[in-house]
Amino acid sequence: MAAIRTTRIIAASGTRITAVIRRWRSSLSLELEAMKRKEEKVGGKVKERLSAVIDADNDRKLPPELRGKRGGVRSETDIINFVEQRIWQSMEEGHFENLPGKGKPLDLSTNPHADPAEDTLYRILSKNKCAPEWVELNKEIRTRVAEWRIALKKAWANKCDGYESNWIESSMALKGQTRDINNMVFRYNLIVPFGRQMFGIKWEKELERVKES
Repeated sequence: MAAIRTTRIIAASGTRITAVIRRWRSSLSLELEAMKRKEEKVGGKVKERLSAVIDADNDRKLPPELRGKRGGVRSETDIINFVEQRIWQSMEEGHFENLPGKGKPLDLSTNPHADPAEDTLYRILSKNKCAPEWVELNKEIRTRVAEWRIALKKAWANKCDGYESNWIESSMALKGQTRDINNMVFRYNLIVPFGRQMFGIKWEKELERVKES
């Protein structure tokens, strides 16, 4: 009897402990869910504030007539079209007729938009009839690419004429030249002023172009 009573007590205690654990888990789950909702709410407010700041900054970059009308500006093309209309309107109204220096040659001895140190360097190079390294490298790259494309076109024409073995050898050599040219392009992009970077050549794309020609 004592053993049965003890077993019942242990079973009852186990049931109570299980119930307590379930209530604790449920409470913890609710607390975690509440914290998650709070974080999402705070994060949403932060995103809204950042979005408002970005919109305000972009709005200041627009022409005065377009400010506050973000819904009407769908793309950069809309802004360009508006600016072009303003330019043409100003030309028709004669705003460009009496500009200072009209009819006189432009003074290209200095570049007001360039860094002073770079501008001085360019003037020294110009006086000595030299060009910056990136200018010379640009010419060399374009020459190499033009010659490479001619060689590729000839090799493909020979392949089409039945010289398959020659094509394998030529294509391997051309692929090696592709790596050399792209290395030159990589160096060029490191030293060229921002906005003048160029793309390298891709074998698959160039081959497709030859096939379509």
